[in-house]
Amino acid sequence: MAFFTSAITTLKTLVVAIGAGLGIWGAINLMEGYGNDNRATRS
Repeated sequence: MAFFTSAITTLKTLVVAIGAGLGIWGAINLMEGYGNDNRATRS
Protein backbone atom coordinates (compact mmCIF):
# COMPACT_ATOMS: atom_id res chain seq x y z
CA MET A 1 0.00 0.00 0.00
CA ALA A 2 2.91 2.35 0.67
CA PHE A 3 4.02 1.93 -2.94
CA PHE A 4 0.63 3.10 -4.22
CA THR A 5 0.66 6.09 -1.87
CA SER A 6 4.10 7.05 -3.10
CA ALA A 7 3.09 6.62 -6.75
CA ILE A 8 -0.03 8.76 -6.28
CA THR A 9 1.99 11.50 -4.58
CA THR A 10 4.49 11.46 -7.45
CA LEU A 11 1.70 11.64 -10.04
CA LYS A 12 0.08 14.56 -8.20
CA THR A 13 3.37 16.45 -8.23
CA LEU A 14 3.83 15.71 -11.93
CA VAL A 15 0.32 16.89 -12.83
CA VAL A 16 0.74 20.10 -10.82
CA ALA A 17 4.11 20.79 -12.47
CA ILE A 18 2.72 20.21 -15.97
CA GLY A 19 -0.31 22.39 -15.19
CA ALA A 20 1.89 25.22 -13.90
CA GLY A 21 4.10 25.01 -16.98
CA LEU A 22 1.11 25.15 -19.32
CA GLY A 23 -0.35 28.07 -17.37
CA ILE A 24 2.87 30.07 -17.64
CA TRP A 25 3.17 29.24 -21.34
CA GLY A 26 -0.43 30.36 -21.91
CA ALA A 27 0.16 33.65 -20.09
CA ILE A 28 3.25 34.34 -22.20
CA ASN A 29 1.30 33.59 -25.39
CA LEU A 30 -1.46 36.00 -24.29
CA MET A 31 1.07 38.74 -23.62
CA GLU A 32 2.70 38.22 -27.02
CA GLY A 33 -0.69 38.31 -28.72
CA TYR A 34 -1.65 41.67 -27.23
CA GLY A 35 1.48 43.26 -28.66
CA ASN A 36 0.15 42.84 -32.20
CA ASP A 37 -3.24 44.48 -31.63
CA ASN A 38 -2.21 48.09 -32.19
CA ARG A 39 -3.44 49.21 -35.63
CA ALA A 40 -1.18 52.29 -35.65
CA THR A 41 1.96 50.15 -35.68
CA ARG A 42 0.85 48.04 -38.67
CA SER A 43 2.13 48.94 -42.12
